[in-house]
Amino acid sequence: MMILAPYSREMFIVRGLEKILEEREIEKSYNSQLKACESSLESIRAEIQAGKIHQGENATSAALPLPRNEAGNVMSVEKYVTPFEFGCQSKTPRIMVSAMDCLQKLIAHGHLTGNEIDQRNKSRRLIDRLVETICNCFTGTQTDEGVQLQIIKALLTIMTSQHVEVYGKTVLISVKTCYDIYLASKNIVNQKTAKATLTQMLSVIFQRMENQAIEEAARHYNAPVINKGGQKTINKQSSSTNLSDQSETKQVEEGNPNSSENEVELKEETEEIAKVTLLNGEQEAFPDSVTNVEAEQIVTETVTMAEALVNELVETAIQKSLTANVKSDKVSNVGRIPSEENFSKQTEDDCSGLYFGHILQRDAYLVFRSLCKLSMKQVTEGYVDPRNWMRSEILAMELLLGVIQQAGNVFKSHPVFVTAIRQYLCVALSKNGTSHVPEVFQLSLEIFRSLLANFKMHLKAQIEVFFREIFLSILETTSSSFEHKWLVINALTRICADAQCVVDIYVNYDCDLAAANIYERLVNALSNIVQDQHSVSIGATPNQKKALRIKALECLVSILKRMVEWSRELYVNSHALSNLGAESKNKDVSEDSGKNTMVSNGSVNSLSSSASSPNAALQGKEDNPEQFEVLKHQKDIWEQGIDIFNRKPKKGITYLQENGLLGNRAEDIASFLLNDERPDKAVVGNFLGDPDKSNVQIMHAYVDLMDFNGKDIVAALRCFLEGFRLPGEAQKIDRLMEKFASRYFQCNQSGIFASADTAYVLAFSIIMLTTDLHSPPVKTKMTKAQYIKMNKGINDSKDLPEEFLSAIYDQIAGNEIKMRASANSKVTKSGMRTGTTSQKQKRLLWNVEMEVLSSTARQLMESVSHVQAPFTTAKHLEHVRPMFKLAWTPFLAAFMVGLQDCDDPEVATLCLDGIRCSVRIACIFHMELERDAYVQALARFTLLTANSPISKLKAKNIDTIKMLITVAHTDGNYLGKSWMDILKCISQLELAQLIGTGVRPQYITAYNNINNINNQLTNFGSPNSPSSFRLSDLAWMGMNSLEPGFKRSINETSSQSIVVDVDRIFTCSTRLGGDAIVEFVKALCQVSIDELNHPTHPRIFSLQKLVEISYYNMGRIRLQWSRIWEILGDHFDKVGCSPNEDIAVFSLDSLRQLAMKFIEKGELSNFRFQKDFLRPFEHIMKKNKSPAIRHMVVLCIAQMVNSQAKNIKSGWKNIFSVFHIAASDQDKAIVELAFQTTGKIIGQLYEQQFAVMIDSFQDAIKCLSEFACNSSFLDTSMEAIQLIRQCCKHVDEMPQLFREHNIEDMTVNKEDRVWVRGWFPILFELNCIITRCKLDVRSHGLIILFKVVKTYGRNFKSHWWQDLFQILFRILDNIKLPEQQTEKNEWMTTWLMVDVVTQYFDILGGLLLDDIYSQLKWCVQQDNEELARSGSNCLERLIISNGRKFTDEIWSKTCRCLMDIFNSTLPRQLITWQPGDYLDLEETTERRESGHISLRRFPSTHSINSLSSNSSRLSRPITSDQRIFSALQIQCVVQLELITTIENIVFFPATAKKEDAEALALSQGDSISLESSSLHYCSFNQDQGIYSHISSSHIFQLLDILKESHYFARDFNLNEEQRNLLWKAGFKGNVCPNILKQETLSIDCIFRILFQLYRDQSRQDTWPEVEITLTEIGKDALSHFLMLKSDAQKELWVSLMFRFLTRVHNLNDERFCTHISHWYPLLCNIMSSDLKPELQSVVRRIFLRIGPVFGINYSSNSESYLPNSSSPN
Repeated sequence: MMILAPYSREMFIVRGLEKILEEREIEKSYNSQLKACESSLESIRAEIQAGKIHQGENATSAALPLPRNEAGNVMSVEKYVTPFEFGCQSKTPRIMVSAMDCLQKLIAHGHLTGNEIDQRNKSRRLIDRLVETICNCFTGTQTDEGVQLQIIKALLTIMTSQHVEVYGKTVLISVKTCYDIYLASKNIVNQKTAKATLTQMLSVIFQRMENQAIEEAARHYNAPVINKGGQKTINKQSSSTNLSDQSETKQVEEGNPNSSENEVELKEETEEIAKVTLLNGEQEAFPDSVTNVEAEQIVTETVTMAEALVNELVETAIQKSLTANVKSDKVSNVGRIPSEENFSKQTEDDCSGLYFGHILQRDAYLVFRSLCKLSMKQVTEGYVDPRNWMRSEILAMELLLGVIQQAGNVFKSHPVFVTAIRQYLCVALSKNGTSHVPEVFQLSLEIFRSLLANFKMHLKAQIEVFFREIFLSILETTSSSFEHKWLVINALTRICADAQCVVDIYVNYDCDLAAANIYERLVNALSNIVQDQHSVSIGATPNQKKALRIKALECLVSILKRMVEWSRELYVNSHALSNLGAESKNKDVSEDSGKNTMVSNGSVNSLSSSASSPNAALQGKEDNPEQFEVLKHQKDIWEQGIDIFNRKPKKGITYLQENGLLGNRAEDIASFLLNDERPDKAVVGNFLGDPDKSNVQIMHAYVDLMDFNGKDIVAALRCFLEGFRLPGEAQKIDRLMEKFASRYFQCNQSGIFASADTAYVLAFSIIMLTTDLHSPPVKTKMTKAQYIKMNKGINDSKDLPEEFLSAIYDQIAGNEIKMRASANSKVTKSGMRTGTTSQKQKRLLWNVEMEVLSSTARQLMESVSHVQAPFTTAKHLEHVRPMFKLAWTPFLAAFMVGLQDCDDPEVATLCLDGIRCSVRIACIFHMELERDAYVQALARFTLLTANSPISKLKAKNIDTIKMLITVAHTDGNYLGKSWMDILKCISQLELAQLIGTGVRPQYITAYNNINNINNQLTNFGSPNSPSSFRLSDLAWMGMNSLEPGFKRSINETSSQSIVVDVDRIFTCSTRLGGDAIVEFVKALCQVSIDELNHPTHPRIFSLQKLVEISYYNMGRIRLQWSRIWEILGDHFDKVGCSPNEDIAVFSLDSLRQLAMKFIEKGELSNFRFQKDFLRPFEHIMKKNKSPAIRHMVVLCIAQMVNSQAKNIKSGWKNIFSVFHIAASDQDKAIVELAFQTTGKIIGQLYEQQFAVMIDSFQDAIKCLSEFACNSSFLDTSMEAIQLIRQCCKHVDEMPQLFREHNIEDMTVNKEDRVWVRGWFPILFELNCIITRCKLDVRSHGLIILFKVVKTYGRNFKSHWWQDLFQILFRILDNIKLPEQQTEKNEWMTTWLMVDVVTQYFDILGGLLLDDIYSQLKWCVQQDNEELARSGSNCLERLIISNGRKFTDEIWSKTCRCLMDIFNSTLPRQLITWQPGDYLDLEETTERRESGHISLRRFPSTHSINSLSSNSSRLSRPITSDQRIFSALQIQCVVQLELITTIENIVFFPATAKKEDAEALALSQGDSISLESSSLHYCSFNQDQGIYSHISSSHIFQLLDILKESHYFARDFNLNEEQRNLLWKAGFKGNVCPNILKQETLSIDCIFRILFQLYRDQSRQDTWPEVEITLTEIGKDALSHFLMLKSDAQKELWVSLMFRFLTRVHNLNDERFCTHISHWYPLLCNIMSSDLKPELQSVVRRIFLRIGPVFGINYSSNSESYLPNSSSPN
């Protein structure tokens, strides 16, 4: 029929009324009201005919009329609605269906809005009446199934229509009706349709609320907005539900042959339902990038899909219902529907005190609250089908889950809804979270998970209660059922799939002083389940237990993966492998994770927990990791202290006070006990009741903290007793109740109590009443009358009001006084008690425990329902470190137990993944202990380590090997010292690969004990064989001797993937960081050492790898290479010194190749890496004693010099060092090769590149010195000395190189560098040659030394000369060493030294004369005649050669030197010696050396025997007397030498000898006349000696020295007794000792000097002093001569007196007269003595001259004597 659109509403009504009137049941009496439909139908038809407009060909044809939204098209006449109301009120299903169908279509197409005022009830609208009418069609389970389905359709249309608005009670009635239909209907299709409708209704209710808020915000900001999800949303989750509904519907169709009837007619109706019954699911706003057109397309496609899924289901259900036979009118008795009490009439009073921004928010709140109440409704008596209660509970929870999952911003953030969640939903969860019904329990867990994802900012306390009292209690309780544990772990796995959630749990609970350690306990509980420790589950089969362990493992691994994910920004993967955190989450992340959003720090994909906009008051403290660590530390201390308190209360309090967490005042302790729930309540009660004074004070403070104002005594007593358990001792209870009564009376003095005594007695009676009424052992309970009677007269002898006592009785009877539920209200975990073995008993016990859990959880949840604890959203990456540090041990225990106890591949994979994640975390945060523990555990489980039973190798061990290799690849930069364990396993893996491939390691040193191998081969696999074989042992066993299973496992180690992965570890070492490569090399070196040190099977696998990675990493920067080579070089040092020559040769050859490779790269100036690189050659050369290895080292170095000399820079130092060591070798080939290469360097390379090699110049000189000192090769020694001399040319020619080299070294002045780095090393090494070598080499070296000094000394600076003479003095120092022999070249040193000084005296005179005198003085003082003579001779030569240049100061030093020498060498012990005395040689030496400024002297213990003519004495032991006598003899000789020295210095040796010869000739005959003698003395040339350059004062100093020496000798010679004593002791052989020569030579020299002074006209000022001195000495000498008795003495003195008197005779008259006048008597006495002719002759001449001089005449006959008056004397 063709109709126009404006009349479509009338057509709906007409068709509906006609359909109603066609029903036969309309004639029935109870349908009499429907007869009014006829009049309404006629009226409408008349209107249609009257207002009908033309119809034509262009009219629109449609199966359904177009919707009309214009105001003019809305029906305003109530009379057209009334017939349909009557139809709904009829009792005929068909009529009811038709009426509701017409109303539904009118509303759906916008023709009926119902916004008009209801004419029957002005307080409501028409739509409210229509909804009530439709809902009243449902009367219970007897309602027709078709009617039920039509009711659902109509209500869904009303709730989802855009043209109809319903609020308040109407919404609740609609939801309630669908809810009741779901519970009451016996048709499964109706149930599912009602459930889907409810889901859609709730979605619309809450979606409209969210959209209204969005629109309001848009209007506020004047911006357009797309409603969240539009008007049509998609629910992926319910798609499966609808699919199942569809399948069930198809089953119904197949069983119903009439299902296809009226299909065309029902299609129109089902399409309407399909458009509004969409899938329930997550609602998501369109992103900004989606345009409005795209959004509409998405919605359209979604609707189409929904229609396809639902159409067939709804059509079939309605068809079946309409074609079914109408049921009997008789209505069965139906009980109440569970929803009736909750979806009851709602008024505004129900929401009093709550603020809503819009009525839609109020509707949503009311619906949500009703569902919460339904979800925790208890089953009560009076219901026909109690199962409906369970269905009701499940449905309510499913609907709540949908609401929570789809929660928008308003629902998440509005205080009303947050409060509702706390007060209703969380309390409901606390009840259902311990349900025995798996569906309820699972739904509770799902709701909690959704709350945790969306509302954790508002539910901190509630989440803690749920975790602590439900999750953890179930996990930690041994008697919990398998189903509960399985569901809990499954939920935890999904929760832990969110990294944000995991970290937030730790931050907000484990780091909160007042919260439980949820994260820690959770990990420990899961770990215990994995380890199967006390994890007995009721009714669990072995497979279920295994599945439970796997699930717990999955959860642990999920936690670790989320921690890795959270901290992944800190991770740097040098190998660019996949990140652990980026793995697919399909296995451990729920479907919600697809909507995850990135947190601000970009570190983790987390559930949209931060999508809500929490109030500012709920924002937690700032996310400061350090602060949280401090809190966690404090919490640990608190827990430790409380644990101690629970055992020893006073110690616990002291512990907390010592750590500064608890004050010392009683009030502080009382506040802690009152407010902290963690202390054991029984312990608290006993502590407060203790009679100790401090305990009493704390108890009083505890009670005083309570406020009992306005409370009745029962409430006050409850408050008092809920914090602790009353102790069992009556006295303790009495103290507590006494203080309670006092405090209560103090707070309520205006009450009915006369005094505190009344409160005290009444409190006791209340406790007694509680015990009596609620104690099971008490069978006869106290009555109210008995209780009233018991309390008579307690109020100051008066009675309390009976009503008061009666009320107390009623309160106690109805509600027992007990402690409040707390965090410590633990469920007993001893479920498997003795005797509780049957499953029934276990299940009963678990049910009891669950009841306790439920009660405790509900009480706690109710107590925190109004708590708004701040919640911190974690952001920092550093939180993972303390999290892992807290739980790494249970993680490790779980994984290792899982690996050890189970061979299941899934378990092994999970454990290995967990270990890998753990290693990653420990690496990222540089947790060395934890990292090493995990890597070591992983390495041990490979069974490749030394102590592992390799024969048990299985597939899981192979997987472990692969995981270890993976860890090495991905975390190499962080492994540090853990590389050691990894590389050990790789080393053993290589051996296993050799075994698996059947290749015998040929390069390994042969096994030494073949018998041991044969025994192992024989016993392997036998029952008595050892349980474990090491790979190093199996390497020598044939593969045929191994078991097949073990063979397969071994063969797997040789798989291509493992081989390649292992090789990649070394090839990819180039990608390791600087610190990582150092640790890697260090570990590989240690493994190599272990391989090489194997007692029987040394291997070089790791050594080869070291060489390989050295090549790979050659391109690293020098800074890193120097650190690497520091380790590698040390390793090559050790390996190169291996006693196994094969290993040493391999390492040396590898080292050579590396060195050549590196040297080829060259080196810039001032770098020293070549030096470090070549140092191992030096070490090997020094430590390895094998000639072959040493020769190879020299050969390698020689090859480098020959091929790479131009590239060598700092390496020259090492090269010369190697040659230096080779130079001392006794192997001719080594020495010759080294010297040949050294000669080439000095002879050729120095000419070409001396500037480059200058840094090693000193090393070259040392090397040549060592060649020279090798006594086995004399020719080489001589050539080496010549090469040293050749080096001087380079120093002299290129001094600027030394000045400019290493200019940054400021320790040496620029001008001095040529000395310090050039000349000094040469001279010093020559000195070493002189002091170390044999005589020929030493002599040659000494000559070269002084040649160098004389040749190049012209350029030496003054302070250089000082250093030079320090070197020269060392030669003399060497002579002082006891082991040195007295060879001639040592004495040459002093002569050559004097030559140098003489040549450069102008420079050295003022600088070194003191030192030279000291050295010469030391020589003279030695107990060695040769050295003493050499010293005195050199001193004489020095003075004679340079005396003319001496200043007075120098002469003074010279005289002091002579004086010191004389004094120190004077043999004074000749006079004092007695038998038994000893000579203090050390003291004497120290005294002699006191003036020396050179190097330290060492006392000599070498015997002095140079004066002994008997060589046999050398072989005899030297006694103490002999040593003394030898020293005294040398001193006597030295005295003679020194006297001669002074004489030679003054007169020259030739002059003095010539004068003595003339005097001797004169004494032998008269042929020489006196006159001629006089002429000689007059002709003495003063310029021939140093005399003229010596001042008179210095001459007199010399005379004093001579006089002292003379008088000492004369005293000794006159001491006959001492001389005889010495003679008898063996001094000077067989004759009586004397020192006559010293006596005569000294006085003779005195006379010679004095007479010379007399003759010197330039010294006339000294003549008076000379005269006096000569007179005294002459007189003394003449007197002594007259006293002489010994012929020997007289013999010597005769010559002396002859020379003396001859000089006196030659004096001029004046002086002759002066002296003779003093000596005349003595001369007369001499004449009377027996004289020799020569002396008699000179005495005679003196007397002959006396006459003329003194005027004495003589006769003419006398011998004429003609005085020479003209003599100048």
